[in-house]
Amino acid sequence: MTRVILWGAKFLLWAGLFGFALLLVWAFDSRNMPPLEVWHTASLSSEFTAADATPHSTLSEYLDREARQFRELEEQVYDRVESSGATTFNRYRAGGPQDPARAGRNWNRTFELVPENIRGGALLLHGLTDSPYSMRRIGEILHQRGFYVLGLRLPAHGTIPGALTEVHWEDWVAASRIGARHVRERIGPERPFVIAGYSNGGGLAVKYALDALSDPDLPPPERLLLFSPEIGIEPLAAIADSYKVLGFIPYFAQFKWLSIEPEYDPYKYNSFPKNAGQEAWEVTDAIRRGVDEARRAGLFADFPPVLTFLSWIDATVETSATIQDLYGQLENEGSELVVFDVNRLDQFLSFIPAGKEAPLQRLETREDLPYRLTVVTNREEGSERMVQRTRAPRAKTIESTPLSLSWPGGVYSLAHVAIPFPPDDPVYGAAGKPEGSYHGLPLGALAPRGETHLLTAPVGQLMRLRHNPFFDYLARRVTAAVDDDLYRSGGTGP
Repeated sequence: MTRVILWGAKFLLWAGLFGFALLLVWAFDSRNMPPLEVWHTASLSSEFTAADATPHSTLSEYLDREARQFRELEEQVYDRVESSGATTFNRYRAGGPQDPARAGRNWNRTFELVPENIRGGALLLHGLTDSPYSMRRIGEILHQRGFYVLGLRLPAHGTIPGALTEVHWEDWVAASRIGARHVRERIGPERPFVIAGYSNGGGLAVKYALDALSDPDLPPPERLLLFSPEIGIEPLAAIADSYKVLGFIPYFAQFKWLSIEPEYDPYKYNSFPKNAGQEAWEVTDAIRRGVDEARRAGLFADFPPVLTFLSWIDATVETSATIQDLYGQLENEGSELVVFDVNRLDQFLSFIPAGKEAPLQRLETREDLPYRLTVVTNREEGSERMVQRTRAPRAKTIESTPLSLSWPGGVYSLAHVAIPFPPDDPVYGAAGKPEGSYHGLPLGALAPRGETHLLTAPVGQLMRLRHNPFFDYLARRVTAAVDDDLYRSGGTGP
């Protein structure tokens, strides 16, 4: 026994030394990344944290802190960025084409949309590194149906990427609770309450709904609307905080970051700190634990209906986690999962691995699904025309409905970042001609061509599809769902 313990101790020692050596090599390699700028290193002290929250915290108090935060942002960052050719398209160049403040309303900040006649309420939660802008069009759809809409800016977003080096996932949870309580108070007890979340915001929406099952102080939503939800991510994100072993040393300051990139996007950070990945993983871990606890307590049958839209191929989140860890656990039949398949046009199929198709085919053949499954895909291989294939909960047959949709030329799939944005979005749309008050780069229409590794921004980032060519279909489905909620709540219906 003594010998076994000795060998075990030696193994752990050598494993620890080997792990530290790898970490040290990684830290030294990070020094080859671009230098950190003021928007990476500044510290904004007015940001809301979970420690600031109480059961009586109000949206007004939250917005007061947000206002102070943006004043700090102007003093510590915008006032320190000099105007030059190198900063022309920097979002932190005051008055520059990418300055979000030029658009009249700064969509990086919390926004409200108030209809003349309030029929319901919606809380919108944006994604990681994003801003309330990413949920703007969804909010406008709900507002048109008579919903009071609160597009909440989550802590550490909409300001500088450096803020994500200090945030904790509990800060996002605390903020979402303030937003939910405010929406319910604003609309009253009888009108339907919806939470809509994109990416990490989708995970936070699920986390909130789980918490509301057992916490009577949290107003439960009648429905969740999820867009590319972050229910599961790359498992390596769980050890992203290993940088803290060396990241506190100024010499290794860049080691805190997975990527350091030019900040030209007015409504989304391009640089990504390791802490952000770690905190996002913590959200997904809390969701898994929350589902298990709710099922054991017999509460999960009361989980609200969920309508989710996702791309079958998603490089940011694990679609399998949404299918297995959330939808596969549902105990009611009021939910639907809408999957946008890849383009199965002949010219693309030879470049798409066959293994990407099999899991979706297996999912479509299952007759025991406790939810409605809809797959939007080609009518047949070789055709650009689209069809909707739907299997009702635990149904033995699939209903196929032709759609008046076609794949745009050159598009082989949707993308994680594309789902909530329409083709006419002035920033991320396909038009290539900015409209209205936005006069910056048409990020969704850029198509650079040239030698690789020349541009300071990753070519893959510039070429990633940023809008959803089937957004009108998504909008119709969202409208139908909330109209049904209005009807069931005793409202006027569609």
